[in-house]
Amino acid sequence: MDEAALIRSAQGGNLDSFNALVLSYQDHVFNTAFRILGDAALADDATQEAFLSAFRSLRTFRGGSFRAWLLRTVTNASYDELRRQKRRPTTPLEPQTGDGDDLESARWLADQTASPEQLTEAAELDRAIQRCLNDLPTDFRAVVVLADVQGLDYVEVAVAAGVPLGTVKSRLARARLRLRECLQGFRELLPSAFRLSADETA
Repeated sequence: MDEAALIRSAQGGNLDSFNALVLSYQDHVFNTAFRILGDAALADDATQEAFLSAFRSLRTFRGGSFRAWLLRTVTNASYDELRRQKRRPTTPLEPQTGDGDDLESARWLADQTASPEQLTEAAELDRAIQRCLNDLPTDFRAVVVLADVQGLDYVEVAVAAGVPLGTVKSRLARARLRLRECLQGFRELLPSAFRLSADETA
């Protein structure tokens, strides 16, 4: 059954169809929440809330990008979680899962063919990226996660973030600049294409 058929079936109350949609998107939804919140346990909570909200409001979906519609749900859930925490999220030096286990690297960056050294470098780079994301204002963080982590186009980001297209472009430009500047503090971890020269940083 294709996605459109699954959506129609789920809108009709078929729980199996909705569960199939959950399986298709659970990593995207969790990853979005994790990058916005910077905390695996909070991301789990936001993910669960997002899917519950999506199930309750599924009949309001009228077509277009289902992924963007769903990521808007988790973006809103992440904002709600931040408001509940009443603080900006922080990432510990050794991020942990909700079970207290070390989160060596984000699950979506795992490469089973990589060497131990490459895995270590990837984990360090991932932590650096998350620290720089955490330094962004929440609205900037959300659009850069949706566009550059989840790969949504500008129109989909506008839907997911619930803001006009022009606002998306403005926030993305400013967020990317701030991220690039922040990541220069971790130059040794960056691929050479992303390193600014001495002249550029002067």
